Amino acid sequence: MSRYLAIWFPYLVPDRLARRKPALRKQSFVTSLPERGRLVIQSASAQAVLSGIKPGMILADARAIYPDLITIDHDPKLPERLLTILAEWCLRFTPIAATDLPDGLILDISGCTHLWGGESSYLKEIIKRLSKGGYHVHAAIADTVGAAWALSRYEQNGTIIEKDKQKDALICLPVSALRLPVNISDRLYQLGLTTIGGLLAIPRQGLKKRFGQELLTRIDQALGMLSEPIKPVCPAPVFQERLYCLEPVCTAKAITIGLQQLLASLCSRLVKEKKGLRKAVLTCYRIDNKVQQIEIGTHRAARDTAHLFRLFENKIANIAPGLGIELFVLDAPVTDPLDVQQESLWMDAGMEQNRAITQLLDRIGGRLGPNAIQRYLPAEHHWPERSYMPAATLSERPAIPWPKGLSRPVYVLPRPEPIKVSVPIPDYPPMLFIYNGVVHNIKKADGPERIEREWWIDKGLQRDYYCVEDTTGKRYWLFRSGHYDSAHAPDWFIHGFFA
Repeated sequence: MSRYLAIWFPYLVPDRLARRKPALRKQSFVTSLPERGRLVIQSASAQAVLSGIKPGMILADARAIYPDLITIDHDPKLPERLLTILAEWCLRFTPIAATDLPDGLILDISGCTHLWGGESSYLKEIIKRLSKGGYHVHAAIADTVGAAWALSRYEQNGTIIEKDKQKDALICLPVSALRLPVNISDRLYQLGLTTIGGLLAIPRQGLKKRFGQELLTRIDQALGMLSEPIKPVCPAPVFQERLYCLEPVCTAKAITIGLQQLLASLCSRLVKEKKGLRKAVLTCYRIDNKVQQIEIGTHRAARDTAHLFRLFENKIANIAPGLGIELFVLDAPVTDPLDVQQESLWMDAGMEQNRAITQLLDRIGGRLGPNAIQRYLPAEHHWPERSYMPAATLSERPAIPWPKGLSRPVYVLPRPEPIKVSVPIPDYPPMLFIYNGVVHNIKKADGPERIEREWWIDKGLQRDYYCVEDTTGKRYWLFRSGHYDSAHAPDWFIHGFFA
């Protein structure tokens, strides 16, 4: 059965402002926005509320009560940003955390609380951490989102309801605890239906006829008769392993041991699911609420623990443990199918070398970056810039073979670069060319090779390519764009370099 934790921040925005400006902590202040030609209070600090000032009041009326009231412009997008940040912070306690606008969070804590010694210790730890961070917090745990939400706002802070006991806990709460629209709540109060228990005593058909389906939906969600999915800020990865440290760790050796344990568990799961990872992310949560993260990528689906650890090993030094790391989370957000039969093929004599090459490419990519290694396949075009395309994976097969009998450079420039040449006779190769201020005297030349532009794609001049070698033995791919018999002299370009 699922268990949910609802967290309510009654002074979310003021608490955040006080964190940024500590001088506000003992001040009465509000945030306001103009509405219909007048300033309306959007949030108020705890001190302001004690003075009788509440959100929704006209700012002029509030100043009549408290003349020294401090006013700050309200940012309408700030609550959502704050809740998203707080929900991401809560990922150290659960893989599923969702925002609950305008001032709360919902956490799915199923299967997580035993790591903290039970629900009571778990809840106290979260409340303590958030309170230490400067936030006023009310929280509760129950079997349903609706019940947890209601208890966090209308019961004592830290309430925990036993399994299947949410009905007993809700019957004495006001109907507004059901998260109903204001118009429905007002009508219920006018009719004397002030508690949830009073609603449950009325036949459902009568409630639906008078108040609509939404009232019944909220009742069913709170009591657990209707599921209520939540939308996590970061969808929980399918393949994720978590390691909670009994004591914060600070050394590279401890990080290494934790990573090895996580990789062993993750690869064991990947074997059962017949998958291999293409990307893995290690996230380290420090006790000072900061997060350290490193990631690796592979060119093929992999689940070799030793190989994956070697990819991570070079990056462990980038982790700054600070005062200590309390939680390690290893995610595999990108995976590919890899069954046992495929894996056994790697051990064939002809494939073992490919496996070693793939692992070498993984290590090079880990050191130099994922874009350091590129693989290209032939494309069905003659125009040089369109004659090749990047391969998505190492296993991708070309649709056509590479052309044979054509002299092509090892490195092709992304864009041809202009050069100055000296040509004795039109249609002859140049005697020399100047590139980047350096004069290259040509000793040998082969060409021209005429390549026409593909008229169904774009229009323009044809090119005459030459393979040339200078007096130092270096070889280049040059071309002339256009003819010498045109009104203007043709332009010359360098397009590539031979080995």
